[in-house]
Amino acid sequence: MNLKMNKRNVIILVGLVITILLGAATMAQAQMSHQEMLQKADEARGDYEGIQWNISMDSVENGRKQFRQMRVTARGYDALVETFAPGNVKGERFLMKDRNMWFAKPGLSKPVPISPRQKLMGNAANGDIASTNYSGDYKIINVENGTFHNEACLIMNLQTIDNRATYDRIKYWVSKDRVVGLKAEFYTVSGKMFKSAEFEYKNNIIINGSPREFISKMVITSALMKDDVTIMKYSKPKLKKVSDATFNINLLTK
Repeated sequence: MNLKMNKRNVIILVGLVITILLGAATMAQAQMSHQEMLQKADEARGDYEGIQWNISMDSVENGRKQFRQMRVTARGYDALVETFAPGNVKGERFLMKDRNMWFAKPGLSKPVPISPRQKLMGNAANGDIASTNYSGDYKIINVENGTFHNEACLIMNLQTIDNRATYDRIKYWVSKDRVVGLKAEFYTVSGKMFKSAEFEYKNNIIINGSPREFISKMVITSALMKDDVTIMKYSKPKLKKVSDATFNINLLTK
């Protein structure tokens, strides 16, 4: 009898612990404003004061296959992207600073201003590889409840603050429990969706001694051509001190 009671007590105790943990997570989410949740979701995609990661990109567009390998060094709004492969683009660099963007490659005497909205490869725009600051580049128009892959979300409708942002409007699914972006739809000013993206978070980084989910994969699909897909895989994320010289435009062609 005592053994049975002990087992029952253990089951009850485990249930209470799970309930408390779930309640704590719900309470923590409830205490965060929508803007704070958007900022927290940005962190899982690279918005830190000093971080570096690698990206491997594969795309199919109109049947044409392409790939690139890059390293991203970021600090808040600023990011430096260095291309390593394939050979014909090796040495190309992209610098995003204060929401402006420049391109440089071997042989260029000075950096060339470019738009974050311009295509880089496949469905990926220049800004997709460097810009993760939705909380700074967009304002929240409205929020509704929803789900994505059976995960409870807040669906945030975002509108760009100025025309330097990569997209005009974004519909963004943010997990209520994990506070990471799960899906995004990208729209023109007229309200036409032209592509969507899904995100995975199988990487992690250590923040104040605790692991934090970090993006591992982004899959971008054209709204018009469903077979046109760009896959970005993220690896080796690490927090690091980043010097001001990293984002010095005068050093971009050195």
